[in-house]
Amino acid sequence: MEFGVKSGNPEKQRSACVVVGVYESRKLSAMGEQLDHISDGYLSNIIRRGDMEGKLGQVLLLHNVPNVMSDRILLIGCGKERDFADSQYKNMIAKVITTLNDTGSMEAVCFFSELNVRGRDIHWKIRQAVESTQDTLYTFDNFKSKSDAARRPLRRITFNVTSRKELTIGENAIKEGLAVSKGTHRARDLANLPPNVANPTYLAEQAQKLSEEYSDVSCEILDESELESMGMGAFVAVSKGSEQPGKLIILKYAGGEADRKPVVLVGKGITFDTGGISLKPGEAMDEMKFDMGGAAGVFGSFVTAVELELPINLIMVIAAAENMPDGRASRPGDIVTSLSGQTIEILNTDAEGRLVLCDALTYVERFEPDVVIDVATLTGACVIALGAHASGLLSNHSPLAHELLNAGKQSGDKAWQLPLWDDYQEQLNSNFADMANIGGKPAGTITAACFLSRFTKKFNWAHLDIAGTAWLSGKAKGSTGRPVPLLTQYLINRCKS
Repeated sequence: MEFGVKSGNPEKQRSACVVVGVYESRKLSAMGEQLDHISDGYLSNIIRRGDMEGKLGQVLLLHNVPNVMSDRILLIGCGKERDFADSQYKNMIAKVITTLNDTGSMEAVCFFSELNVRGRDIHWKIRQAVESTQDTLYTFDNFKSKSDAARRPLRRITFNVTSRKELTIGENAIKEGLAVSKGTHRARDLANLPPNVANPTYLAEQAQKLSEEYSDVSCEILDESELESMGMGAFVAVSKGSEQPGKLIILKYAGGEADRKPVVLVGKGITFDTGGISLKPGEAMDEMKFDMGGAAGVFGSFVTAVELELPINLIMVIAAAENMPDGRASRPGDIVTSLSGQTIEILNTDAEGRLVLCDALTYVERFEPDVVIDVATLTGACVIALGAHASGLLSNHSPLAHELLNAGKQSGDKAWQLPLWDDYQEQLNSNFADMANIGGKPAGTITAACFLSRFTKKFNWAHLDIAGTAWLSGKAKGSTGRPVPLLTQYLINRCKS
C-alpha cells in the first residue's frame, strides 16, 4: 500500500476516486461544496433527494460527475459535525477503505485533513488515516490454502492538504504512520500464529533475524539451562513443564548517545497457556495462544522505533515460555526462589505470567535503565474492569504513568490508571514463603501488579495489563497489535522532549 500527500483543488484531481465528507443533516464538507459548485449543484441535488443523509459510515459512490476529472466521487457520512471526534474519524476511514477496496478503486485522493476532529491537527489526522487504513486492510491468511484477496485491491491513497506548507507535515505523518503500522502488523502476525509454530524458540529466531536486518540492533538469547543456573527459579518453574525450553530474549537498539540510560520494554511471552496443573477450562482455550501478546507488543514497538531511527537507547526483553501440565510442571504449594532471592509460594500455576516477569524484571537491573515498562496479558480481572477499550496501567512513578496516559490519548490506544497502594500488598501474604503468587479474587489486576512491584524497587517502572485489549474474540477473532501505538507514541514523545 502506497501513501502520498499533495495540495490541490478537488475538481482537478485525476484519480480513480475522490473522497469527501458529508455531515448530518445533508451538509457537504468544504471540499464537497467546492465540487458541488464546479458540477453545477450535482452533489447537492442528489443529497436533497435523500440519497445521502450524512450519517456516520454511510457511503454513496457517484460516477461521471460533471466537470470533475476523477472517475468517481465517494461521499462518506461523518455524522453530526459537533460530535466528530477520534473514534468517529477512525470508523469513517475504515468504511472508506473497505468501500474503495471492494469497488475496484485502485487509487484515491482523500480530503480528510479538512475535516474538523476535536483537538487534532493535520499531522494527527494523516497519521491516523495511514494507521487506520493499514489496520483495515490487514489480513492473516498464512495458513489458508486459498486467498480471499480483492481482485482489484486498493493500492494508493493520496491525502490532500489545504496549503503547500502542510506538505512536509503530511509526509512526516505518513512516515510515522507507516512505521507504527509495520510494528503493529508484526505484533499481530506473531500473536496470530498458531502455538505449534510460535513457540519460545521461534520468538528467539525472529529476534535474531531482526538483529541481522539492522546494523544498530544486537541480540542475546539465554536458554532455560542458563536461566536455571543463573537463579531464575520463578521463570523455570513455569517453563520446565513443557518440552519447549524457555528463553529470555534480549534485543538492544543503540540509537541514542552512548551515555544515555536506556528505556527497557519487558514482554510476557507465554506462547501457550494451559494453566499448567491448575488447568483452564477447555472452552476458548485456543485463544491462549494470544498469551504472548505482551511479547508481541514490545517486539512490534521495538520494530517501529528502529524503523523511525529514533534517537534513543532501547532494550527489549521477552520472557518466553509455554505453561504446560507435564509431570515436571510446578504444583500448587510449591515454593520457588526468584532471581532476586525472594521466595514465592505458587498457589495457582495459572498465575504464571508474573513468575516469568518477576525474574525478567530483576534481570534488567543490570542495564541501569531510565525507565522499565512491562507489558502482559496478565489478568482476567482487567477484562472485567476495563473491557476491550483501555489497557490497565499501574506504576511506581507518577511522571511515567502520566506520560503513558498522554501517549495513549494521543495515539487512541488508551490506558487507564489503577491504584498501586500498599493496602493491597497484604493480600499476597504467605504462611510459608516471602509471598504468594496470587492475592485472591478481589482487585486481581492490582494485586498482580503489587506482586511485580516487589521486583522493581531499583528503577522507575510501569505495568500495562493488556488482557482486554490484546485480542478480539468472536467473528473478528485475532490480535489487535495493541499496545504498539501507545508505546511507540511514548517513545516518540521522549525523543521530542
